[in-house]
Amino acid sequence: MPRQHILPVTLAVLLTAVSAHAQVTIAKVACPTKINALGPNCYKLSNGTVDVVVATDIGPRVIHYGFVGGENILGEVKGSLAEKDKQTWQAWGGHRVWIAPEGQPKSYGPDNSPIKYSQVGPNAVRLEQLVEPGTGIQKSMTVTLDATGSGVTVLNTLTNRNQKPYELAVWALTIMNPVGGTAIIPQEPYASHDNALLPARPLVMWSYTNLTDPRWTIGQKYLRLSVDPANKESQKIGVGDKVGWVAYARNGLLFVKRLPPYQDSATYPDYGSNVEVYTAADFLEVESLGPMRTLKPGESAEHTERWSLHRDVTIGKTTPEKELDATIGPLMQR
Repeated sequence: MPRQHILPVTLAVLLTAVSAHAQVTIAKVACPTKINALGPNCYKLSNGTVDVVVATDIGPRVIHYGFVGGENILGEVKGSLAEKDKQTWQAWGGHRVWIAPEGQPKSYGPDNSPIKYSQVGPNAVRLEQLVEPGTGIQKSMTVTLDATGSGVTVLNTLTNRNQKPYELAVWALTIMNPVGGTAIIPQEPYASHDNALLPARPLVMWSYTNLTDPRWTIGQKYLRLSVDPANKESQKIGVGDKVGWVAYARNGLLFVKRLPPYQDSATYPDYGSNVEVYTAADFLEVESLGPMRTLKPGESAEHTERWSLHRDVTIGKTTPEKELDATIGPLMQR
């Protein structure tokens, strides 16, 4: 291309990018919660299609994700900002970042105090917690909303502020809006025993896992875990998800997490799990994990999730698997 053509083309690309980013607005709002008194100090990212709301009086937390004017696909759990409660971990709801493998107290550092908030671009915000006294780890989250559509990128980060190395994995946990909801994990593609002699992935169970529990639906292409408010028993599994996504369906909405590629050479927590789903009564979490890392002082481990939200997706616990596959399969191929 002649040199004189380069500048106009470059300017056109830049102007297009600026125009696209300008579609995202970021504003301070009252926290749109039904059962948590989080007050006025939330921030809403909106592109006219979806809203994403983050808290700053607790966190780092994403507390709302939904179509404009629609319901929150994320769940809420009652919490308290009273001084007597601040030293105890509270579930709150929404999306958070933790330290894996799970341990008490290291994974249960309270996030009940104000955090540092900053806008780090025309369509992104950063949420940064103070260093946890009990672990010496600093948690942060960068949330970026696409200019159009429903796409959100959530960068979950753990930074070692200790004076010695710390071994951990980043654990991203999302509490879902519960009643009537179903988590969906893809199975590995079917292959005949004639051609596939080695295992495809780990399926991990806890001491309380019971695969005869009616909340499980186990199919050839998908594993499903549904919410039952009347059933208070805990259920959980972990998998090494090499297909690259995990989803949650409720009330005509489908929430999708897309994951970083599974690293066969890496060590993941919980016997090789990069995806876990958990439920008890009217509580359900969709979780993803990064590989184990030994962080030197000052080093960080990052784990990125890509979220999307889809309307008019009518699937659930009792949907026949062929119908489920016909509905969800094309969405995952986009």
